[in-house]
Amino acid sequence: MKNLFSSLIALLMISVMFIYSCNKSTEKPVISKDSLIKKGEYLVTVMGCNDCHTPKKFGPKGPELDMDKLLSGHPENIPVAKVDTSLMKDWVYFNHLLTVAVGPWGVSFSANLTPDATGIGSWSEEQFKKALKEGKFKGLDGTRTLLPPMPWQNFHNISDEDVSAMYAYLKSIKPIKNLVPNPIPPDKIPAM
Repeated sequence: MKNLFSSLIALLMISVMFIYSCNKSTEKPVISKDSLIKKGEYLVTVMGCNDCHTPKKFGPKGPELDMDKLLSGHPENIPVAKVDTSLMKDWVYFNHLLTVAVGPWGVSFSANLTPDATGIGSWSEEQFKKALKEGKFKGLDGTRTLLPPMPWQNFHNISDEDVSAMYAYLKSIKPIKNLVPNPIPPDKIPAM
């Protein structure tokens, strides 16, 4: 009887430990806001967002990020240069800041990703997610698709957790007032 009782106690303890471990594995770890922002900064950096959304300045080793304009998009006060439109079907042009792209689709300008009202300041996380994963302009249904070179198709399968981290980081950076110009259709490009 003593052995049976010991066996039942051991079985009960193993069952409790099993149930506890199963429940524990389904719980999501709680991430602090600071950790979420750090993860978002990492993702924004390694995914190359600065390549187009941060204007460049020329330093001793060539183009480098202008950290005073971090993720503020194409500067509103810099016009589009005249383009040899006869080459547009075969070439894509970028400006010296790498914030403007000209190609068969027309002219596209990198967006302001800072939390200013001229950037993503009024966007919800859901809008940010829709822009990043579905390529919707301003993350709104019924709007145009984001233009090249924005590689939104590459981000289609990004996890919602990663989107949340990126959004938290972008909402934490310095807001920069910069109203990026609207795209220019191919037939309206200033020609040489």
